[in-house]
Amino acid sequence: MSTQKPLSDPARAPRVRSFDHVGITVADLEAATTFFARLGLEVLGDPMAVEGEFLDTVIGIPDARTRIVMLRAPSGGTTLELSSFTRPDHEPGSPAPMANELGIRNVAFMVDDLDAMIDQVVADGYALVGGVGEWQHAIRMAYVRGPEGIIVSLAESIG
Repeated sequence: MSTQKPLSDPARAPRVRSFDHVGITVADLEAATTFFARLGLEVLGDPMAVEGEFLDTVIGIPDARTRIVMLRAPSGGTTLELSSFTRPDHEPGSPAPMANELGIRNVAFMVDDLDAMIDQVVADGYALVGGVGEWQHAIRMAYVRGPEGIIVSLAESIG
């Protein structure tokens, strides 16, 4: 139950301006970066180390240190932030979460050849969560279990 009070003038309410990025915390930054780069995302610069007052304040963990890699689809748009903490130690999540587990369910990407992409990720040692589904003769989609249990939705437009 929300304890927030409604704004008196909804027309003057603060609003989101744009969707900037999605962040995923991983233990093995290099493996996760390689996985997403193999899907076709572009790595935006070298990994950067972040620590200090800013990070401690924002995440609420004193004396934290993380390494971050940003990636983006060739078409631009929202970026993907991969973060690996060197301080404090990682907190393990569910090793193989399913789509009904609370939290972020998946990261989704449109691809130009779903079958070829599935062949590639399987050859790289990853597996489908279920199978390939088709929705209303408009889209084909599959969930792939990526590094550290991350579910990646791969979809291809039909026609």
